[in-house]
Amino acid sequence: MSSDLSSLLASSKALTSHLKLQDLPNVSLSLDQIEAQSRKLLPRQPGAPTDAGRANYLLAQAHIDVPALANSIAHLNTSATFLPLQPLQDTDISGYLRHAHEQNVISTIEEARRETQEEFYRVLEDRGRREWDARKKRVFEELGGRLGGDNGALVLTGKPPQSRSALTLSAAPSPSLQMQGKMMAYDRVVVELNAARIRGTSFPVIHAFIQAALSLNPDRTHQVIQLFHILAKITGEPPGTPPLAHAGAHILNTPLMERRHARAYLGDPASRETVELRKQVASGARAALEEQYLDVLERTLQARPLQAQLGGDPTIANRVRAFLLVRYYRGGEWQDRIELVAAQPLWAKIFYLVRTGHAREALDEALAHRQAIEHREDSFVAHFRVWVESPDRRLPKPHRDHIQAIYNAHMLHSTSVDPFKLALYKLMGKLDPTKRTVPLVTATTEDWLWFQLAMVDEEENGGLRGLADVLLNYGERHFEGASGSKGARTGLWAAVLLTCGEFERAVAALWEHPETDVEALHLAIALAYHGLLRAPSRTESSDITPLSLSSSSPPALGLTTLIWRYVRQFVRLDAKEALQYVYTVTLGADQPGGIGKEQLELAWDLVRRVIVLANAGPAWDELVGGFRADGIRFTGVIEQAAPLLKLNDARELNAEIFVPAARQAEESDCVLQAIKLYNLAGEYTTVVSSLATALGTTLAAPGGGGERARSLEGAASDIIRHYERTGRAPGRARDAVVKLLRVREALGAKAEGRLDRALEIIESTDLVPLDGDVAKINRRAEEFKDLHDALQRNLQTYLPLAMDAIAGVYQKVKASNVPDASRQMTLAALRKKSRSLMVFAGMLRYRLSPDVYSYLARLDVEVAL
Repeated sequence: MSSDLSSLLASSKALTSHLKLQDLPNVSLSLDQIEAQSRKLLPRQPGAPTDAGRANYLLAQAHIDVPALANSIAHLNTSATFLPLQPLQDTDISGYLRHAHEQNVISTIEEARRETQEEFYRVLEDRGRREWDARKKRVFEELGGRLGGDNGALVLTGKPPQSRSALTLSAAPSPSLQMQGKMMAYDRVVVELNAARIRGTSFPVIHAFIQAALSLNPDRTHQVIQLFHILAKITGEPPGTPPLAHAGAHILNTPLMERRHARAYLGDPASRETVELRKQVASGARAALEEQYLDVLERTLQARPLQAQLGGDPTIANRVRAFLLVRYYRGGEWQDRIELVAAQPLWAKIFYLVRTGHAREALDEALAHRQAIEHREDSFVAHFRVWVESPDRRLPKPHRDHIQAIYNAHMLHSTSVDPFKLALYKLMGKLDPTKRTVPLVTATTEDWLWFQLAMVDEEENGGLRGLADVLLNYGERHFEGASGSKGARTGLWAAVLLTCGEFERAVAALWEHPETDVEALHLAIALAYHGLLRAPSRTESSDITPLSLSSSSPPALGLTTLIWRYVRQFVRLDAKEALQYVYTVTLGADQPGGIGKEQLELAWDLVRRVIVLANAGPAWDELVGGFRADGIRFTGVIEQAAPLLKLNDARELNAEIFVPAARQAEESDCVLQAIKLYNLAGEYTTVVSSLATALGTTLAAPGGGGERARSLEGAASDIIRHYERTGRAPGRARDAVVKLLRVREALGAKAEGRLDRALEIIESTDLVPLDGDVAKINRRAEEFKDLHDALQRNLQTYLPLAMDAIAGVYQKVKASNVPDASRQMTLAALRKKSRSLMVFAGMLRYRLSPDVYSYLARLDVEVAL
């Protein structure tokens, strides 16, 4: 070691051997001397004391004693951080164990805090991502931009929508062919549902949806089909109804399924009806899971017949025995912890009979082996019999106390007890409900969920609502896994929510996945039909997400939002089918607190949107109704379905549907549809006023307005002719329509080169005085301000038209070969007309643009020459 230090010293001196300066002294300081010099130099650093003083001053204002903290830190001894507060002797075993236990508790709390914090930030990020995705989806749907085209635009003028109403009424792009096939399968069920509602008969809507889903996917184990199956069991809906031939008997003898559970579901959560409904939900969901597991059992036996050794006994007890052989018998031995009673796994056999919904058969099996069972577990058969025969699977308190004592005595802490025997005791006594798993018994999500439902007691631990809170704390990721990950089971979370009565959340969970949004809507319709869907009020609803969550009220689902996002994909192509979905919104019209009235108003608003968005033509007339050529009115499909919209007569239909829809059509520049709607509603004065405005607008449009203007002209001619015959809506507006139609006829005659006919038509309108009477010209100029606004705005159209006709006829007569006297007389009359027109134009000069007036003056000069 000394040699090493010596060599290190020599090496250090050699580091400065090349620095041989005569004027610099050689400095040799030890480490202690260097440290002492460094400490002397530290206080000389500029600003250090000043900065420390400023820091102390600022911290003192915040009531922080810096010297005291510095003193505490200086005397802090970290070596005893994890040591006990009281010194422990080497022989103090209890003290050591107590200290170790405290340290474990502290570390557990710290770890739980850290995990909770990480989970909080993860959930926050996940929720923020979902809300952002929902908002993006909503914006794209509103703009019709999912396919990047503008084929969903409503505005017909080629301009972007200038109001919120135009944006709201935009239609989404058409769905794909595969999606259309799925939608059509469910469409037929909705049509049949509404037909039954009009007849006042029940309709098995859930079973109809199951058949529609099977037509798309024959696999009965598909998650969507299981969802509808669970709902059918919860509601107790029969698979069919009596035929229509016996409709009278059906109405009298069969209870109406529509809104059957609404009173209990929407009422007081603590009422007897609501408690009974929760019991029905739990028992129905449990029965669905039992049927599902029975199907699993049958498919397992079919897949492995040799190992099952089923034999010729078709009873359920024998099939369960065979299933146990396949499941738990390996290499000539039964799986560990399975207890054999009477040379067979009797506890497992009894449990699986109960698990598959055959509790009575399980009791028979227990009675058949009563002696062997009671040799192991005294009084089990008696307790089991009472439990099976009780209507709600709930033992009286003495039985439960006895079972609790047995359970605490030799099952609670045992590591070798048969898990199926343990599960049977827990089910009978509803024991230890917070311990929710049993080995081998709750192996799958469905098994675990069935076990929780079987343990639910409405009189203890919050009942079904308590189970729902537990499941919501687990969250979707716990059951389905991360979205898009391998093995993720889309729809399982919705099934879990459905089984615990969280119907609105179940629909929203399905709606979040694009591959199941169609099923989500139809599940919501089925729930609404049976009265198991709560609608939000206008103040609680949102356009971003259909699910409304509030701390002061239960969850609610905006069925209107779902339906509109769904039907807007095909509302232009098939408005009648879109209306069938809109009619289902009124299922919630009986909801209390004013929400039912809001649901009706929302349904009426959707009907109006469909009317405006539907393509014009014969299909549109079939939608709203109309008039035949003989003037007889025919009803449309909306009027025929008025009972579904809770509209009792034509007056309410006009006030709530046709007139507001006509206004929306006018705002969206669908003038022809608006006029037809006003006409159907009997608003004849509004019809002629709208006609005058529309004709005046198209008259001044470039090219006369095109095909759209010609369609409007034809409709206006038919309507005015009918009104004149029936004496409807007389007045200034009707006269304006007649004159505007004549002006359009004159424009057509001019375009065809028949200028004399155009001049004749203009004179017949009496819009322009051409007879040379100055008094009449003055009177017409004074009366001009009283004309309809459409005629005033088109002054610059029919004045040049009249002058063009005069000038054209003048040139034609002037170049003709008629006798000179007759020709001069005609030319003089034309010059008089031209002069009269210029006098009239001069009186209204400030209503004309300078270009138009100059044009008239130039033609007048040509006529005067």
